[in-house]
Amino acid sequence: MNYIQTEIEGVWLIEPKVFLDERGYFMESFKKEEFEANIGPVNFVQDNESKSAFGVLRGLHYQQGEHSQAKLVRVIQGEVLDVAVDLRQSSPTFGKYVSVLLSEANKRQFFIPRGFAHGFAVLSEEAIFTYKVDNVYAPQAEASILYCDRTLGIEWPLAESQMLLSAKDKQGSTFENAVYFK
Repeated sequence: MNYIQTEIEGVWLIEPKVFLDERGYFMESFKKEEFEANIGPVNFVQDNESKSAFGVLRGLHYQQGEHSQAKLVRVIQGEVLDVAVDLRQSSPTFGKYVSVLLSEANKRQFFIPRGFAHGFAVLSEEAIFTYKVDNVYAPQAEASILYCDRTLGIEWPLAESQMLLSAKDKQGSTFENAVYFK
């Protein structure tokens, strides 16, 4: 695998080696020893999967405090724009975001450490999105920042009229009123 450090420290883009032939393809999607040699130790405890239609925008979600989660995300089917927002006050990139295109074609993965809000928008007819987390979901620690927060200025490649949002995501806090990490 090729590990590419993004412009935000701790956030990585991972490109797997894909072996193609007339039967299809083979790839390793996760190899603990290699992952830890490049990124560091992370103890993933759960795998999650979602299926979403075109225009679905999920996020920007995070869990507060000790319930924070590191995530390793990828797309099995379709295409999404995936976004990570730095909520670490001590970081030189606090309040900045990085976005990447993840698809079944490029098979890239995106590692997002603890201390970040995360979201994605579906750009294909539908997408199957999967991710590993290093901490279990704690509903009492759940938080959300508005996808359209003006301070963040995230450039989503969808018109507002195309976006399908949950009630929760429509009512996220502003970045200014979010709970941050140290």
